Amino acid sequence: MNTSPQKRVLIIDDDEGLTEPLQLAIEAEGYEVLTAHDGNEGLMKIERDAPDLVLLDLVMPRRSGFAVLDSIINNKQRAPKIVMVTGNSEPKYRELALDRGVDRFIPKPYHIEDLVQTVNELLTAE
Repeated sequence: MNTSPQKRVLIIDDDEGLTEPLQLAIEAEGYEVLTAHDGNEGLMKIERDAPDLVLLDLVMPRRSGFAVLDSIINNKQRAPKIVMVTGNSEPKYRELALDRGVDRFIPKPYHIEDLVQTVNELLTAE
């Protein structure tokens, strides 16, 4: 179990069927987990709650993952680690995401254990 329970993870994904089990798995590692179900809500929570890591879906209502990513990167305050998690696994999306500064790009479907391992790697590398 993680020894840094203060780390905060924000999951921004409109698919609650994916969000809930992922939240439980990450909380089991000792992290505080917040969720947002669209890009606008996600940006509000990033500003208000200052997560250490964001799991960001690409296709969402009200604001796309790329629009959220651009807002995070353009904000000059300390930026969280960003993992883009998407069903759009085409190479052009991976390249765009990595060029814009995401730390990892993970296509759906994924194994929750692998995603939790990525969260642990990124949050313990600081």
